[in-house]
Amino acid sequence: MSQQYRSRPLGSGVALSEAYDTALLDLDGVVYAGGHAIVHAVESLGRAREGGMHLAYVTNNALRTPDAVAGHLTELGVPADPSDVITSAQAVARLMADQLPAGARVLVVGGEGLRVALRERGLVPVESADDDPVAVAQGFGGPDLPWGRFAEAAYAISRGAVWFASNTDLTIPGARGIAPGNGAAVEVVRIATGAEPQVAGKPLPPMHRETVLRTGAKRPLVVGDRLDTDIEGAFNGGVDSLLVLTGVTDAAQLIAAEPKYRPTYVDRDLRGLLTGQPEVREEGGGAFRCGGWTASVRGDALVLDGGGDAIDGLRALCAAAWTHAGEGSCRLDAGKAVAALDL
Repeated sequence: MSQQYRSRPLGSGVALSEAYDTALLDLDGVVYAGGHAIVHAVESLGRAREGGMHLAYVTNNALRTPDAVAGHLTELGVPADPSDVITSAQAVARLMADQLPAGARVLVVGGEGLRVALRERGLVPVESADDDPVAVAQGFGGPDLPWGRFAEAAYAISRGAVWFASNTDLTIPGARGIAPGNGAAVEVVRIATGAEPQVAGKPLPPMHRETVLRTGAKRPLVVGDRLDTDIEGAFNGGVDSLLVLTGVTDAAQLIAAEPKYRPTYVDRDLRGLLTGQPEVREEGGGAFRCGGWTASVRGDALVLDGGGDAIDGLRALCAAAWTHAGEGSCRLDAGKAVAALDL
């Protein structure tokens, strides 16, 4: 899959929770936003679990420990064990432990999740560049992370410390909207130092490796809301993916996606785990049909005809756009077609 471009979303004759043994679920924007569960998430995950699907929670957010994340999920009505949670803090800690001697001092710019993960790998978190760290570990520290932490990172890196970042997500969804993520903080340190970090989180291989090692999944399905982390990570790992529209990605961004950002399946929310995915059929002449909708290219625009479930219309549009774009990104005008769906 990772060696070819996808020309359309695929169909599935059975529920995805039956077709795959493990769902590798992103958290922010998929299961919850801030302190609240996303609509339909609790009941959908409960039914998938009851049907025998293993649920694993894979997050680029390095702020909280797996214990804290599992506790939060359980409070929201999604029972979870710490062993069900895989974080970018764990991935970056393993990456660092593979390169640094046991007991190495690491300057931490981030939260408790990062400190706990480093200790589990035999590394020693420190708080100052004056503590002679051999490396810097940077992860999301929440909205109250002091600006001075970035200065400490810059001092340490300028003195020769090796720089690692848990992830580079520029944004993070919350209850009030979209906020700056760890990637924005990484850019602050990058600008100050001119250095480049080694990055562990999605979509890069260290996170996929950590996930496979911890879950033992045989037929995994990546479920996420971000094209540039969740879906690209699945593409890089050669596994299938489901994009849900409950987070940062909207219909226009999905239609314009280049191959590495194209999911296997598309749905509104986590109810998509519980159903089969309708087939997108090629009608000839560059037209594609899904449900009651037909999408085609006319001139420099995507055109949508028909009616029915709006998500089927989006699937048809993706097929027409991606086939037209081939291995590039779609540059057709999709504005009127997307507006007609009112997603």
